[in-house]
Amino acid sequence: MASSSSISVVCLLFFLSPLLHLNAVNANPNYKDALLKSILFFQGQRSGKLPSNQQISWRSSSGLSDGFLDHVDLTGGYYDAGDNVKFNFPMAFTTTMLSWSTLEYGKKMGPQLQEARAAIRWATDYLLKCARAKPGRLYVGVGDPNVDHKCWERPEDMDTARTLYSVSPSNPGSDVAAETAAALASASMVFRKVDPKYSKLLLATAKKVMAFAIQYRGAYSDSLGSAVCPFYCSYSGYKDELLWGASWLLRATNDPYYYNFLKTLGADDQPDLFSWDNKYAGAHRALVDNDKNFEQFKQEAESFMCKILPNSPYTTTQYTQGGLMYKLPQSNLQYVTAISFLLTTYGKYMKARKLTFNCGSLFVTPNSLIGLAKRQVDYILGENPIKMSYMVGFGQNFPKRIHHRGSSLPSLASHPQSIGCEGGFQPFFYSANPNPNILVGAIVGGPNQNDGFPDDRSDYSHSEPATYINAAMVGPLAYLAGLKTAH
Repeated sequence: MASSSSISVVCLLFFLSPLLHLNAVNANPNYKDALLKSILFFQGQRSGKLPSNQQISWRSSSGLSDGFLDHVDLTGGYYDAGDNVKFNFPMAFTTTMLSWSTLEYGKKMGPQLQEARAAIRWATDYLLKCARAKPGRLYVGVGDPNVDHKCWERPEDMDTARTLYSVSPSNPGSDVAAETAAALASASMVFRKVDPKYSKLLLATAKKVMAFAIQYRGAYSDSLGSAVCPFYCSYSGYKDELLWGASWLLRATNDPYYYNFLKTLGADDQPDLFSWDNKYAGAHRALVDNDKNFEQFKQEAESFMCKILPNSPYTTTQYTQGGLMYKLPQSNLQYVTAISFLLTTYGKYMKARKLTFNCGSLFVTPNSLIGLAKRQVDYILGENPIKMSYMVGFGQNFPKRIHHRGSSLPSLASHPQSIGCEGGFQPFFYSANPNPNILVGAIVGGPNQNDGFPDDRSDYSHSEPATYINAAMVGPLAYLAGLKTAH
């Protein structure tokens, strides 16, 4: 659901060296290469001052005065998709998913574990600033999306207002606050052993932000209106984020307060998707690990799987003729990657405990879930009717005209002159030429329901990458890369 304009990132000519061959995706995709690239992508989305070890070299520092309007430092973080806006709601979800992937599969990540931690920290350093800059206020976004989306310019050239958006007791945002708390709490577990001091700061801040989310109830869409809608409205309400945030704080602290709070939330919705907006299925899965009192969540997690499995009598999920899960036309791969994450983690949980369950007459084993997730991952990596890899820079045939400003406009190195707000439309946005900069690892919105993909820069619902599509793919790729049968 990244929005109609786009920017941010990419490429590393040296990463396209023989060292990381652009491998064929025929039989068995190279999951290790895909994992490396899925994490590398986040470097292309960086806002703020770029470090000396930045590998996506066509990007430069940007957004260096973010926060200036309120005399605070809000530099850093990520652009959500192809635009130059920092939307904290999807950014925090991205961070939680990267952290969960690392907690679940860190031992399978090999050299990518350090890169995953760096990707998480780029977000949490920024989210800490947002939570700690001013007492009683949580900053939740930088940049006016309605102005930004009228432009097609590099993040390095940004000349639009870097308007700041925040929530407070009088303008609450339980959804964005609880998601921020989930991000900080899950990340605190990632850094617990490698950087205990940072981990403690993350957790202490997560507790404060969660307390704010609980005490001052309200949807951030109601407080901020057109600054977040229709881009990242909280369509599912904020109860799912309260559940999700509390489940992560429970995991990070084992404090019975969060368990008791969860019980006060009452019966949950039973969705058949999982995304930056709707966290119920993810929270149910996250809670299964905590305690044997969570039989209710185990049942809800299994009920969710029964809605996803294609041959289940309770399925509510469409599949394309080529076998891709098809949920919604707008950026469908965000649902595919997020659901594949839940399929692999629940399959792994079942395997460890030798569990099975039934969807009516259908007998479900761990491999039923893992096999389905693998088919979705393989489809994304090129095992599909048109042999298109939906990960940029992976395989021989991948999207060349992604809806992304940084990728579609010449880099500062090749075009040092500034490109103004509207200067990028002609000749770049409307050009039929491939993007000059390859945003390695970016996963785009994906094919349509007929397995077709036009590779058209203006078709943002199919051709725009987004941080939360990639963040959810990291876990399944790490899992598959770690299986001995993967190669």
